Amino acid sequence: MTGMTERILISSGAKWEDIVGYSRAVRVGNTVEVAGTTAVDAQGQVVGAGDVYRQTQFILSKIEKALQEAGASMTQVVRTRIFLVDISQWEAAGRAHGEYFRHVKPASSMIEVKGLISPELLVEIEVTAII
Repeated sequence: MTGMTERILISSGAKWEDIVGYSRAVRVGNTVEVAGTTAVDAQGQVVGAGDVYRQTQFILSKIEKALQEAGASMTQVVRTRIFLVDISQWEAAGRAHGEYFRHVKPASSMIEVKGLISPELLVEIEVTAII
């Protein structure tokens, strides 16, 4: 390689980004990786408590904004990973996911996890986009 590929960091402004040392999204070349995203608003409040569908919708709208800041769009997503604390809620998460990706059809995984950072959080999603 003859040079360094520029690394663009996208911040959501969350205080945790500096504490933990992460970015909402990172673009290197034509690839954008969006970090695990939960249903927490700009004020740090959980959105859609008890509602997997609502949390998934909110998360995907946050992801869409991060992708736009990185110069990408939801149509360029090639991979999604959905982490659920209760896999029996897969249909609610899947319905919201389908509203964004019905025609894009990225490779996707849906995984049950023991828990997320807060008990009110029911779903976390990360994506990869290629521009």
